[in-house]
Amino acid sequence: MVALATAPLPVAAQQMGATAETYKPTIWIDPDGCEHWVMDDGAEGYMDARKTRDGRPVCHRNVCGIVPTDQLFATDRSAISASGRDYLRKFFSTAQARAFIITGHTDSRASDEYNLRLSKRRAEAVASVAKSVGASVLAVNWYGERMPRATNKTAAGMAQNRRVEIICVK
Repeated sequence: MVALATAPLPVAAQQMGATAETYKPTIWIDPDGCEHWVMDDGAEGYMDARKTRDGRPVCHRNVCGIVPTDQLFATDRSAISASGRDYLRKFFSTAQARAFIITGHTDSRASDEYNLRLSKRRAEAVASVAKSVGASVLAVNWYGERMPRATNKTAAGMAQNRRVEIICVK
């Protein structure tokens, strides 16, 4: 943990008989790379996930693979093609990672609700392949169209947004 600053015990807490401990706010990074705000006095403390303004966790992750979903899935499908399964098995078997976090994404052509379900099914399908070769999967996340990499106004941009990200946890 990295100490950012120290602060004395609040006056109200001192008046209630608390000892004059020093609270140390810090940022703690968990094993999958996500930040947490921590306030600790040595005996007890408080921790909360640090989030961006739009509610996503702040994480320092090494994205070791971004697979365009068109290479794995037929349009509007979540079953992985045979060549896609072969590609993923080879990837998960040779990647130098302790574990993986898999995230699914879509372009914006369908409704938000539909895209969330499709990205979930696709991410779960990739996770299933990872588990089949003994890879450890820490989390499976899906965002539908909510985290685009490119514009959804062009075919090239939509193709970039239809992806599965494989995040390596070292």
